[in-house]
Amino acid sequence: MSTWLFSTDWRKSRLLILCYHGVSLDDEHLWDPSMHLSPEVFRSRLKCLRDNQCAILPLAEGVDRLYKGTLPPRSVVLTFDDGFHDFHAAAWPILKEFSAPATVYQTTYYSEFNRPVFDPMCSYLVWKSPSSRLDWPEVTGAAIQLPEGRAKAVAAIKSYCLREKLSARDKDLLLLELAGRLGVEMETLLRRRILHLMNAKEIREIAAAGIDVQLHTHRHVAPSRNEALWAEVDENREHIERLTGRTATHFCYPSGIVRPGVPELLRQRGVVTGTTARAGLASRTSDPLLLRRVFDTCSMTEVEFEGWLTGVECFLPRRPLAQSSRYDDLFAGQQDERCLDRLCRVDPT
Repeated sequence: MSTWLFSTDWRKSRLLILCYHGVSLDDEHLWDPSMHLSPEVFRSRLKCLRDNQCAILPLAEGVDRLYKGTLPPRSVVLTFDDGFHDFHAAAWPILKEFSAPATVYQTTYYSEFNRPVFDPMCSYLVWKSPSSRLDWPEVTGAAIQLPEGRAKAVAAIKSYCLREKLSARDKDLLLLELAGRLGVEMETLLRRRILHLMNAKEIREIAAAGIDVQLHTHRHVAPSRNEALWAEVDENREHIERLTGRTATHFCYPSGIVRPGVPELLRQRGVVTGTTARAGLASRTSDPLLLRRVFDTCSMTEVEFEGWLTGVECFLPRRPLAQSSRYDDLFAGQQDERCLDRLCRVDPT
């Protein structure tokens, strides 16, 4: 791509915030390429940033210089949503190879209750199963043929959890039974901590090494009601600040959903930036609580990636963001504000 595109005045005045979710420990990028990259692809992205002399900035510095008009050419910020264990095990070592700073938006409920996050692990088990059917009448009703019935099986299991008002521990036991019925070796997944969040020790370690850990709510939900939202932010902030020893004032909207009035509620709680799922580059006219990002996935070609580095992609027609349905409701049922208390009534520690 022409080098002059990287140095236009238009691009110099804009900040590209890249969003990642997972860097695979095993085959997660094959299961869900809309949310996971292989380590090889992630390394190639950082190499592309280096080869194109991009300035990879910490989030706070990048946003501050954006509004002051002092961004260096080709400014980029790297962000990771949710704070999965694979950040510590797979992404962070690659970031260190390139001396690249990054921000992790850490949700904290499943960090404390450090077991597989239910929704993605449920989908992953069904995808990974060698079985030709799931016969579990008390949960799914009729037997479901696999692999064609994967989505139906996951929907039935999630509906059962909501109907039976299962707690996080109840759902964890359900995963163990599901793995047994599907013929998937669960002990290996648990040992490798696939689809777990980082635990307290890992969060402390990355923070001590300079990784910026910021707000994503405690239970991966952003209610529109004042008190409910503030409780989510405050609990998340308390956990993060206790572990990192640093102030947490930057926020990522869970699932990219921005409910009406929520940005102003966040401002009242001392939040200074908020990142969304709207694709694009941030400019000085952007509301700091509604910053655009670009989701980097396995389906993005190298040409498209460079197009976002230059900003050319902002002017091209593109597909709507294909967020994985497996993550639409990361913690089964918790996007329903009425369910928060009952779903999280068990102490996760």
